[in-house]
Amino acid sequence: MTTYRSLIIDDEVLARGVIRTFLKADPSIVVVDEAGNGTEAVIKILQYRPDLIFLDIQMPELDGFEVLKEIWPHHQPFVVFTTAYDQYALKAFEVNAIDYLLKPFNEMRFHQALGRVQERLAQQTQPRIEALVNQLMADQTTQPKSAYLRRILVKETGRMYFVKTNDIMYLDADGNYITLHTATSSDGYVGVERHVIYDSLTSLETKLDPTDFVRIHRSYIVNLNYIDEVETYFNGDYMVKLKNGQQLKWTRNYRDNLKAFYSKSA
Repeated sequence: MTTYRSLIIDDEVLARGVIRTFLKADPSIVVVDEAGNGTEAVIKILQYRPDLIFLDIQMPELDGFEVLKEIWPHHQPFVVFTTAYDQYALKAFEVNAIDYLLKPFNEMRFHQALGRVQERLAQQTQPRIEALVNQLMADQTTQPKSAYLRRILVKETGRMYFVKTNDIMYLDADGNYITLHTATSSDGYVGVERHVIYDSLTSLETKLDPTDFVRIHRSYIVNLNYIDEVETYFNGDYMVKLKNGQQLKWTRNYRDNLKAFYSKSA
């Protein structure tokens, strides 16, 4: 029996455990190791050179597409994506014959995807992953609006759920922990809920629609649709007042981004 070496890559321990458990039913797939972030994934892929990787897309440090761009010139494993991306990405996967698992997935769906990739492994027919990577990581100035995130996956112990980007008032970063502050009503006046994810604010900024989301501080990205007014403050800084009355500082280092607010207000 032919066996294939695999690597499981996901920042969520629970998600890695699910995949490892499902793989126990198939002795042809041998798990050589796991990785919990993008940087670790690149190192371990180049170290082990696995035949197959199960690759999460939304991860800290480097996302799944960035991982592939780093390793592809040196090693090209077969890939099963595990993703919470929207229909734009899923259509791109299907066009390029890429195997993917939309979170949360069950054991039956997992083995369907595994069966397809095993057929390709046996035939050594690699799907067009390079084309997919180039397509989804193109310069955001050429991406259609639908390419930007419309929802963000929040992972908590024992559960996962989505937050719509339209509901996010602002994002607040503390290291690689980002708090999504969401309004509990569409006009932003009633209450605020908080959801914590693990990611880089700089990385997440590139995935948000710049006509709606603007960086105003090294730790803040604000949704322009929830700004009530912007006032001058001290030393070139500004004060942002949100529709719920909360105030955030717009620092002078990001004042060039004010043009996005003026365009939105026009």
